[in-house]
Amino acid sequence: MPRAAADPSRRLPKLAAQPRLVIVFGDQLDLDSALVRTIGPEDTVLMMEVAGESRHVPSHVQRTAMFLTAMRHFAAELTRRKIRVRYIALDDAANTGAFESEIARAIAAVNPNEIACILPGEWRVLKMLERIRDATGIPLTVMPDEHFITTPEEFAAWADGRSALTMEFFYREQRRKTGYLMEGAGKKATPVGGEWNLDKENRLPFGKKGPDPRPRAPLSFAPDETTNSVLAAMRRVLPELPGRAESFAWPVTRAQALAALDDFVTHRLAAFGPYEDAMWTGEPTLYHSTLSGALNLKLLHPRECCERAVAAYHAGTAPLQSAEAFVRQIIGWREFIRGVYWLEGAAYAERNGLDQRGALPGFYWNADTDMACMKACIGQVIETGFGHHIQRLMVTGNFALISGVHPRAVSDWYLGMFIDGIDWVTLPNALGMVMHADQRVDAAKGVTGLVGTKPYAASGKYIERMSNYCTQCRYDPAERSGASACPFTVFYWDFLIRMRERLASNQRMAMILKNVDRLAPQARVQITLDADLLRKKFGISAAP
Repeated sequence: MPRAAADPSRRLPKLAAQPRLVIVFGDQLDLDSALVRTIGPEDTVLMMEVAGESRHVPSHVQRTAMFLTAMRHFAAELTRRKIRVRYIALDDAANTGAFESEIARAIAAVNPNEIACILPGEWRVLKMLERIRDATGIPLTVMPDEHFITTPEEFAAWADGRSALTMEFFYREQRRKTGYLMEGAGKKATPVGGEWNLDKENRLPFGKKGPDPRPRAPLSFAPDETTNSVLAAMRRVLPELPGRAESFAWPVTRAQALAALDDFVTHRLAAFGPYEDAMWTGEPTLYHSTLSGALNLKLLHPRECCERAVAAYHAGTAPLQSAEAFVRQIIGWREFIRGVYWLEGAAYAERNGLDQRGALPGFYWNADTDMACMKACIGQVIETGFGHHIQRLMVTGNFALISGVHPRAVSDWYLGMFIDGIDWVTLPNALGMVMHADQRVDAAKGVTGLVGTKPYAASGKYIERMSNYCTQCRYDPAERSGASACPFTVFYWDFLIRMRERLASNQRMAMILKNVDRLAPQARVQITLDADLLRKKFGISAAP
């Protein structure tokens, strides 16, 4: 009888699958990500707590603690799923303190045939990975970040051929794409209520009695054993970090982030819209969500946040103006900012369109100032790592803009000092929106910013209108010269004088610049002298 054919699987030795080194960074903590779904039993996940990431810009102690605690919880969940994790803790004896050298150690230990990761949130990190690929010859696979609704390639296609990148037009495309707060389908779909954007209804200040209803403080989370372990390691390795740790109460797990989302929708969303631009002493969060940190670490998905807000509108528990405002911040502004970051490339960080070169005042690190608004807004950042968008744009950012601080100094401060700071979001917001440093020529509107169409410069009168800070301040927001003049007002007029020619072609500045032209020559000189004295007093240096 003929012999049966040999089984090839028995004749040849079975080759073990070659391992991949799967890198998960601290802002990619999504257990359902495209990368996590591909992890096999032969792969090793690398997660790294490295001191260099808290030092390349000084990182708030709570920002670092939130990242590291959330990373440890994420790693523990991977381990429970029987996934092999190589976890480098901050105070490990062999920790080299930098991503690049830790990846090199992991390559030596694992001998991978491939390095895989999700697109990082920073050009600097992506370039580092490409250096490793080129130096080692190990293939690098960078997977798309499914957390976002629009990919960088889709944004680039939208931006192609446009003379100006107007967020409002991008936002409308996002509404059509998602169907959020839309009626009908396809090209005939229209926004619920007939208006795309209800921002004009959302600029209310509080009356003299303050917020009504009184805002309910966001849900807080007491530090658990993991958080306390992280804080202990940070005290040993990173004792120099700015900010205070004692009030740490941020969500660091998926379950906590979902609870924080539910708390916002239930207790603050309804009043969020009308008062999203208002400020009040002793109320650091007001009706804001405080979810940006959890979103940026990927503990929450933007779609589930928007869908909760839309559901609240349809259930009658939140007005349209609040639901629309919240949705616009997430699928409009947040996605737009990320698109700009990847579209413009690594060189975007070096832009300084207004040629401002002053140093960041020391009180940005300690809140030691007699300006009541700055003391309140910076003080709460030091205390908690949080400030809502108007405090960032119209107080701390506005001051830096009109006083002449270098835009990179400002963007680095925003990156490090806020718990939601990641380069893709802080750089275009700070350098573009706050500092108006990313100018381009628009055929219709003249020289304008890429992110913001005009500088968001304002005097102390804006802060007086939108807050009660000025009632407790020694400075008079109506005065633009003299000992009692509000520094915001002095710097505002000095900024317009200094930038008169540079901003002349910006159509949105035309009416404002006419006010400069009406100033008497003596008044201009006095404003300039007073501004120079203030710059020296605050350590900003000589006039830029």
